[in-house]
Amino acid sequence: MKLYSTNDLSSRVNFKEAVFNSMPQDKGLYMPVEISPLPQDFIDHLDKYTLPEIAYTVAKHMLQGAIPDGDLQALINDAINFDAPVVELEEDVYVLELFHGPSLAFKDFGARFMSRVMAYFLEAGEKQLDVLVATSGDTGGAVALGFLGVPNTRVTILYPKGKVSGMQEQQLTTNGQNIRALEVDGTFDDCQALVKQAFTDTELNEKFRLTSANSINIARLIPQTFYYFNAYAQLLRQGKNKVVFAVPSGNFGNIGAGLLAWKMGLPVQQFIAATNANDTVPEFLKTGVYQPKPTVATLSNAMDVSSPSNWVRIADLFKNDTEALKKLITGYSFNDEDTVKAIVKIFGAYKYVACPHTAIAWLALTDYMEKQDNGATGVFLSTAHPCKFPDVFPKQISKAVEIPEQVKNLSAKPKQATALKADFNEFKIYLLNN
Repeated sequence: MKLYSTNDLSSRVNFKEAVFNSMPQDKGLYMPVEISPLPQDFIDHLDKYTLPEIAYTVAKHMLQGAIPDGDLQALINDAINFDAPVVELEEDVYVLELFHGPSLAFKDFGARFMSRVMAYFLEAGEKQLDVLVATSGDTGGAVALGFLGVPNTRVTILYPKGKVSGMQEQQLTTNGQNIRALEVDGTFDDCQALVKQAFTDTELNEKFRLTSANSINIARLIPQTFYYFNAYAQLLRQGKNKVVFAVPSGNFGNIGAGLLAWKMGLPVQQFIAATNANDTVPEFLKTGVYQPKPTVATLSNAMDVSSPSNWVRIADLFKNDTEALKKLITGYSFNDEDTVKAIVKIFGAYKYVACPHTAIAWLALTDYMEKQDNGATGVFLSTAHPCKFPDVFPKQISKAVEIPEQVKNLSAKPKQATALKADFNEFKIYLLNN
């Protein structure tokens, strides 16, 4: 498998180099040189395959021998060992539940796959791998659990102070071992900027072997394609073969993975990018002007991103053909009031508890489906377990939330985090001295 930088189409690196370097020195993002369609027979008969079988076939197709088949199969079986069911709420409206992994968020797909890929490529006696990750909520918890105890790796998680839920903070700060947490006095975009600057700092790169676990790393994006194929497989079993996906969108890695799946031949009718008040992309899709604004804190905190890193990948997929992009992707944005009303409405109609991110995706899908008559089945993605957001729900809905055992155990663990200003020099000094 060969990859290039979105800032240098002539560059070429192999998969291992892209995984460990995470981000090219020219500040672009890695993209596969070739994204060919999967065999049509496989697409037509997806309903005959299990999730691990789909994941293996898709990964093998993408990686093109970068990991031998037998090793890749074992890696997939270890990483993708939980379900991602499509649940029917009403005729032609389904929710894709992506929170059945260990950290209770869709990020488990990417984090578990990536951690095992990195462990596979690490050779005995090599320099310790330092994984830097910025999180707006769920990424940090998934990465922490994905890398916890992995030999010869150290993870440093940067999260915005006061802008993640209490349970998310517990997932980030109670691990110890090879996991460190930095509580940054700023926004997610500040955290992300610190991480990106570290990757291009000569002194840090000479001293450390740095890589990222954010969706800027291509190894995070590839496994997120698996659940799109698997969702379609589940619909095929019910005689449905036209699908629209509504995706809660923050850093745009999730919908970016869906577009990769589409590029590989998954017959998706439409993608809906559903955002909160941080509406850079929906505004671009309406006006043609891409203008990030200051980040706004919302109830759907994992989507509080005003300058989504993965948008350059999406633009690259379409070779900057804005009209083609706008034809396949529809943008929506909703505020906190809309979000809470949607949570109440979903519970009232279906007795289903949706996290704030999920509720925004449902709102976007509902609006889109009301205006369309293309015979498609609508699937909105549920990206996190509702127990992560106890303060968002009205009392009667909060009572209906089932608390998983792993969450109950977190409250007994002490917080371990270092306070940090949103200042690169301070971040650099921390890394050099610790």
